[in-house]
Amino acid sequence: MRIIPAIDIIEGKCVRLSKGDYSTKIIYNENPLEVAKSFEAHGIEYLHLVDLDGAKSSQIVNYKILEQIATLTKLKIDFGGGLKSDSDLKIAFESGANQITGGSIAVKNRELFEKWIAEYGCDKIILGADANNEKVAVSGWLEDSNEDLIPFIQDYQSKGIQYVISTDIAKDGMLEGPSFDLYAKILAEAKGIKLIASGGISTFDELPKLAELGCEGTIIGKAIYEGRISLKQLENYILNK
Repeated sequence: MRIIPAIDIIEGKCVRLSKGDYSTKIIYNENPLEVAKSFEAHGIEYLHLVDLDGAKSSQIVNYKILEQIATLTKLKIDFGGGLKSDSDLKIAFESGANQITGGSIAVKNRELFEKWIAEYGCDKIILGADANNEKVAVSGWLEDSNEDLIPFIQDYQSKGIQYVISTDIAKDGMLEGPSFDLYAKILAEAKGIKLIASGGISTFDELPKLAELGCEGTIIGKAIYEGRISLKQLENYILNK
């Protein structure tokens, strides 16, 4: 299972929110590049970079930070937050993203998102299927859609999607443990999907459980920043896989 630390960006700084609520913002580091380099120094190869300003303003905002991290580290970056147009996507890939994650766009403009899958390929486009009571949430989680989570994933699977990041919003940033039951359900019903678990990771012991369930990767945010999981532990996990 791939270990994918998260860096969330607001106003160029590395922050974390709880349950996607912008009023709960905690700034952990003024310098995202410094954080990315510390991940790389511990043998981590992947990064989940989220442009929270972009998610709010519906267009890419913090692409310069993406470019900086992509240029000055070897991390393979998946980038999300506010990607709403062909030009946003072009900027993201030109700035060094290996993959992009589309969430709101996959609900609100299916035609465009399906075009991206066809154009860039399923190894480049990740479906962001974030859930609130098994309904897909959009717009930086500021609104719920009427889409049921698992049929939504299955529908995009039929369009070629392979990678899915699913965050249970009730768990995000709460350090209460991930949604094992939800992930088990997704993996049972959307056969063959490469599921990346996200939200609620609070202890190192949860990682082998997610791997055992069949998750392809896991995104870890606040647990790293709050010192619940050390980079040394993650380094050992990666080395001993």
